[in-house]
Amino acid sequence: MKPVRRCALVLSLLLPAFAHAQAPVTATEAELLFRDVRVLDTARGTLGAPTDVLVRGNRIAAIGEGARANAAARVIEGRGRTLMPGLIDVHWHSTFTALSQADLLAPDASPDTLAATVAAESRRTLLRGFTSVRDAGGPIFELKAAIDAGQLQGPRIWPSGAFVSQTAGHGDLRQPHERSRRFFGKPSLAEEMGATFIADGRDEVLTAVRENLRMGASQIKLMAGGGTSSAYDPVDVTQYTLGEMRAAVEAAEDWGTYVTVHAYTTRAVRRAIEAGVKCIEHGQLLDEDTLRLMAGKGVWLSTQTLRPSTEAMDPLRREKRKPVIEGQARTIAAAKRAGVRIAWGTDFLFEPGLNVEQNAFILGLREWFTPAEILKMVTHDNAALLALSGLRSPYQGRLGVVEEGALADLLLVDGDPLADLDVLADPERNFLVIVKDGRVVKGPE
Repeated sequence: MKPVRRCALVLSLLLPAFAHAQAPVTATEAELLFRDVRVLDTARGTLGAPTDVLVRGNRIAAIGEGARANAAARVIEGRGRTLMPGLIDVHWHSTFTALSQADLLAPDASPDTLAATVAAESRRTLLRGFTSVRDAGGPIFELKAAIDAGQLQGPRIWPSGAFVSQTAGHGDLRQPHERSRRFFGKPSLAEEMGATFIADGRDEVLTAVRENLRMGASQIKLMAGGGTSSAYDPVDVTQYTLGEMRAAVEAAEDWGTYVTVHAYTTRAVRRAIEAGVKCIEHGQLLDEDTLRLMAGKGVWLSTQTLRPSTEAMDPLRREKRKPVIEGQARTIAAAKRAGVRIAWGTDFLFEPGLNVEQNAFILGLREWFTPAEILKMVTHDNAALLALSGLRSPYQGRLGVVEEGALADLLLVDGDPLADLDVLADPERNFLVIVKDGRVVKGPE
């Protein structure tokens, strides 16, 4: 069997293995009291006076004088430390960030071993303080179900499901020997494994979007332009006609949710805006007029703090990234000036060694934003983007804030991130307690 075929076949069998995966999960606390903590209000950029915060079930029940716990409550002594919302990454690939090409091609690779690798990375993501992620495409539904059922530890996941891509688009992941499903009748292995839908024409786009929604997608990820990690589509190309893109938007809106698109260029983004798309992933080649158009229409820019290259990148990818890297600083600065709603995510792919730097990549935002603005972006603002899913959101409730009634996703931090943002980059040392959905996943014995 050819290595590329074996790679895709093993991954196609990966996700059902989560049905057998188990990991210990802390039981839900009936009541959890944080005593003597300073609440970080990321929306306003302020750190409050010492107070108490009571969690009951999976929500924040009271802050201040009303935070009176019963005798059976678990008490965590804050000793004046910072209590802040959990971090949110809105461009994460839960499966593809956990596995390298070498993992997939290893002679002893099996669905069970690969599932264990993905599960372990999911737990590490949570222990880095990321209590929520928006999965921006790939095989995800079985992993999410295992986490939600308490079989695995991991962040809350807003799943997109399979990428929706035209033929020769950024999500056309076929190997050279694989021919078109439409002409030759056989889906590619990437399609079979749930990584992508290759959909051409309005009818196929409608079906692809509806298939993802049927499986539980909270939003739809569509490829509207070329990319740097794909072999066959140059960065400058525009993908999907206006009619095809409108079909995706119509299908998503009928389910009360939205489409986000992968796109870098002005031409691709303007077409997406005309089609009714609500969020642009990347956008590093946009001009100021288009950014002002985005601001006027309330379209989000989900951006990243990209580095020029890593050791794991092949030469083709490094070369294709050059214009994107060159445009990054200019575009983010212009987006801020224009008043675009900006969100942040990492977008790591097939480089598991990079995952330990997930927190450190937040610090790259300091080129354009103050610490207060960054903290707001990676909590409050990212939560507002998640909320665009409306009733398709898998977790109903407020996130990104420490407020009464909000969902209890919390970090007890040794330090003041407003004064020293670097504390976020060392979660193992500085995140003393991590709570997700009212459950203590890291904390004192």
